[in-house]
Amino acid sequence: MSTEPDTIRMTTAQAIIKWLANQYIEIDGVEHRVCGGGFGIFGHGNVPCLGEALYEHREALPLYRGQNEQSMGFAAAGYTKQWLRRRFMFCTASAGPGTSNLLTSAALAHANRLPVLMLCGDTFLTRLPDPVLQQLEHFNSPAIGLNDAFKSVSRYWDRITHPAQIVQSLPAALNTMLDPADCGPAFIGLPQDVQGWAYDYPKSFFAKKVYRIRQPLPDPREVEEAIALLRSAKRPMIIAGGGVQYADAVQELTDLAETSDIPVVETIAGRANMLWDHPLNIGPVGVTGSDSANAIAEQADVILAVGTRLQDFTTGSWTAFSKEAKFIGLNFARHDAQKHMSLPVIGDAKHGLVSLTKGLEGYRAPSDWTSHAQAERSKWNEYVAENVKPGNRPNSYAQAIGVVNELCDARDRVVAAAGGLPAEVTANWRTLDIGTVDVEFGFSCMGYEIAGGWGARIAQAEREADQDTIVFCGDGSYLLMNSDIYSSVLSQKKMIVLVLDNGGFAVINKLQNNTGNESFNNLLSDAPTIPEAFAVDFEAHAKAMGANAVTVSNPSELATAFQAAKNADKTSIIVMQVDPYEGWTTQGHTWWEVGTPQVSDNEKIRIAHEDWEATRTRQRRGV
Repeated sequence: MSTEPDTIRMTTAQAIIKWLANQYIEIDGVEHRVCGGGFGIFGHGNVPCLGEALYEHREALPLYRGQNEQSMGFAAAGYTKQWLRRRFMFCTASAGPGTSNLLTSAALAHANRLPVLMLCGDTFLTRLPDPVLQQLEHFNSPAIGLNDAFKSVSRYWDRITHPAQIVQSLPAALNTMLDPADCGPAFIGLPQDVQGWAYDYPKSFFAKKVYRIRQPLPDPREVEEAIALLRSAKRPMIIAGGGVQYADAVQELTDLAETSDIPVVETIAGRANMLWDHPLNIGPVGVTGSDSANAIAEQADVILAVGTRLQDFTTGSWTAFSKEAKFIGLNFARHDAQKHMSLPVIGDAKHGLVSLTKGLEGYRAPSDWTSHAQAERSKWNEYVAENVKPGNRPNSYAQAIGVVNELCDARDRVVAAAGGLPAEVTANWRTLDIGTVDVEFGFSCMGYEIAGGWGARIAQAEREADQDTIVFCGDGSYLLMNSDIYSSVLSQKKMIVLVLDNGGFAVINKLQNNTGNESFNNLLSDAPTIPEAFAVDFEAHAKAMGANAVTVSNPSELATAFQAAKNADKTSIIVMQVDPYEGWTTQGHTWWEVGTPQVSDNEKIRIAHEDWEATRTRQRRGV
């Protein structure tokens, strides 16, 4: 009879990391650690105990040293996007401002339904040394702390008040992060004393466990109703969202479209569900979309929305579609599947699309409808070809996008976020391979670009080492968060970053002007508190962080610099000035609801308000 104890005495921090290192996921028949490692900045709230535990597992769970906690969260988001939410990274921050810096990135992960694990320091459970360094005191509720702020931006939240709690909390957090319907960030607050407290954990808790992403079949009755509705359609259309890729359902989407001749439009998150030249890919839809997709969207009578949360940039604030159009929502998340009175088909997109394809056997969308959609796409292709052509107007985002699109490899990953570039990339980028575009517009978060690119590159190096990560970044986002250029050089995770300098926040200046307002405090030249504006030397700044860097004056020089960056072995920054007023993509936009002043002494603002409101008559009234 064995006398070996069935428990092992460990600190809370040691047990968390040991458990995390023994969790695996099966992807295409291969087992990987579900946690690829982490990003960390140490402080008094996490270095003595969690730091000690991480050191002991530094091979299994590599820890990347961050420069800013917010950018660590963005990098973790970029990493898990590249892995299609099947693997994640943790972020560890100290108590106080280190943790509060993660709030924005937690919100980004929450909005985009991305798994990120946050292991953050907390005040002492005993309260004996209160108030401690960086503690926020709530005089009438001492249990409230900074970490409670994460409750609104986490899918799972817990504060560990006893070492035994992690036996329940850690599996609950991980299962939340891997759940396709409830996916998002998990936050675990770790009081500084509890991190170091010891407990006799059952050895079985640390046994290797292999996870698989759940793929439940939709309810057959919901599928039957959806099939009947699609069969009645005279002008059917599919909206393909980011969930198509997360469900590994790209082929099934294509099969349904091809066997039924149904035109497909893509959301921002769903870019790269189909190649740009597929005959049934009619283009991106919505505010930052294409004339082709929006033309058929407003005429479609039955719309199958797959893996999309139907946010306002997809729906044109619900003016992009006919008021009579009927929606089918195929989605793992009940909340998304039933939006705007959709007929819900709740379940895995891959299985759902297979069932719909079988049920639609023999059905074909009317040929004149499909031909009309394809003719619209041909016109849009002609517009894009002219829009990205060098020399057609002053330097523009579209021209830079066209140069890169022409020279990049098919499997290179493109990253953009916030400002004007997401719209320009969405409208003008011609997808060369599936799943190669990351336009972060779920939270539209400035600063994601470089940090998210670094995280994507870490994941890409694990999957497709020979390909590049290409980041499109405006001068505003660069100035907001650029330190992960240094991170990428230190960690030898090469990126190519295009810094397109338009002298400020030009896209918001455009919105400001379009709503009748005068340019004010967006472009550097229009900021009243700047006596004399000057351009930042982005080239010198990037070189100071160890990157290759060059400034170019036109798209021809950009092409030469990009080819050199492709051949380089470390991060390269290419800087080009673009015009803040001319060169925007002017076509492809639906109406978008923004708040405009109902009353103003400025006639231009009054007229703009009336013009803006005139389109509201097309807005669907849904739930």
